Amino acid sequence: MPTPTALCPIAAPADAPLTDPPTPDTLSYSLTLPAAPQSPAIARAATRTILRAHGLPDMTDAAVQVVAELTACAYRLTPATDLYLSLRYRDGTLRVVLYDTHPRHTHPRLATACDTRRRAALRVLACVVKACAGDWGYGDAREPTGGTRMWAVLPRGGAHTYTRPGV
Repeated sequence: MPTPTALCPIAAPADAPLTDPPTPDTLSYSLTLPAAPQSPAIARAATRTILRAHGLPDMTDAAVQVVAELTACAYRLTPATDLYLSLRYRDGTLRVVLYDTHPRHTHPRLATACDTRRRAALRVLACVVKACAGDWGYGDAREPTGGTRMWAVLPRGGAHTYTRPGV
């Protein structure tokens, strides 16, 4: 029987030092979470770790709040399925996208009622994004399985001053 290193000769030890440390421009992560009560806490912890590792601790407070709000909203609207979270940093901006499997309604009254409920659930998110001079929204997931795509865009400068007003 071949040894594990013979099967994968290029594998590096788990504790090998990084040759190129992560930078903000290499921040690009995706995470699938269950639609469960613990998912917002897991998403917050992952976001903190990712931002710290990529040298963006100044964005942590705003980004963690945004991720928590999106994840909690999706969990409440999409029980018993998966959620998909994406974090990407490009051009001085953190983009947070969350997909849930709650289908967009085709009946106008149901669509209006659902949108009203979703907007109400995202009031805190709206305040955080506004304080960061960012943008947010939601709409069709444009995925084969359907669902809803929620997103927030946080400029680094705005997120940096989020917990330090007047700076």
